[in-house]
Amino acid sequence: MSFLSKRVNALAESATLAMAKKARELKSTGVDIISLSLGEPDFKTPKHIQEAAKKAIDEEKYFAYSPVAGYQDLREAIAAKFRNENGLDSKPENIVVSTGAKQSIYNLMSSILDPGDEVIIFAPYWVSYSDIIQLCEGKSVLVSGTIENGYKPTAAQLEAAITPKTKALLYSSPCNPTGSVFSKEDFEGFVKVLAKHPQILILADEIYEHINYVGKHISIGTFPEVKDRTVTINGMAKGFAMTGWRIGFINAPKEVAQACEKIQGQVTSGTNTIAQRATVSALTSSLDATKEMSAIYRKRRDMVYDLLKGIPGLKVNMPEGAFYFFPDVSHYFGKSDGEMKVKDADDFCIYILAKAHVALVTGGAFGAPNAVRLSYAASEAELQEALKRIKGALALLK
Repeated sequence: MSFLSKRVNALAESATLAMAKKARELKSTGVDIISLSLGEPDFKTPKHIQEAAKKAIDEEKYFAYSPVAGYQDLREAIAAKFRNENGLDSKPENIVVSTGAKQSIYNLMSSILDPGDEVIIFAPYWVSYSDIIQLCEGKSVLVSGTIENGYKPTAAQLEAAITPKTKALLYSSPCNPTGSVFSKEDFEGFVKVLAKHPQILILADEIYEHINYVGKHISIGTFPEVKDRTVTINGMAKGFAMTGWRIGFINAPKEVAQACEKIQGQVTSGTNTIAQRATVSALTSSLDATKEMSAIYRKRRDMVYDLLKGIPGLKVNMPEGAFYFFPDVSHYFGKSDGEMKVKDADDFCIYILAKAHVALVTGGAFGAPNAVRLSYAASEAELQEALKRIKGALALLK
């Protein structure tokens, strides 16, 4: 007899976390594994943010529960960030601070979805989107771009996917896993469609906004036609190298923000108090450290692009942001080295882990079964060695 729910039995394990777990297990046995599976900066949290956390502890004022939606001065700092950096209408009442952007997305889906409601997701997409929607009894409707157009779906595809059951649109820009960045022209096309469907809430995941190689970051919430029904999701993990601090937040219409606060009040209450104090410092200080990290990512991107282009059979595009490549590896499907056969992207990742000792993530988890995700949030030396190993292992496939 099982005590588990149908809900949890139907839920997939996070593919990125699963591959990272396999890599750690192999590494613990003495195998020299290079893990390019997790979307985690390899930089330390900037010193001034660390010092703010230490100061908060020493002050002994922040050991009690915080307000569910976050400290007032933090919400004010986030609202100011959205106004000044993103051009969004934002007040503290629009802000809810959560334990990571993942919780922000879960709060949102719990707040807006009824059974059978549809959420259009631009694919490829971050692995947790569809599973969170499933947990909240919604249905994911994928609108997919191709590698030939930088994995960007079109406005015409968006319009064709809308039905009377469509409740929301969810996407990331810069995108995890593709690194694609939507332009002003892209958004103009989407907004023209969405203006005809005022019942659709727009959920814009902008957590990679500071890792952008093509110019000023653009938020869809700046367009007048949709600004009153856009939720902007962001957090501290990527641009500030604060993954373990677990700080995410939203800027949402007041009704939606209040609903998310209600959900959070029954699940976790307010997030870690010391991390909140550190975030106030991060958002009210210079972005110099963030810009330095982004410049290093760009240098790595250019290096990895050249190395990937040197591997026969891979189809590769140039990412415009974030820190991932998402090559099409279908050329190798059906090939074997005499011991292992690569039938699909899952097998490709297993083969590369076994033969090259490099951890990647299958594209099937991101809604793109012909691709794999490679993170270049690693040192140049590790990236060079990893690509050398991958090239050698793929040369054995016939």
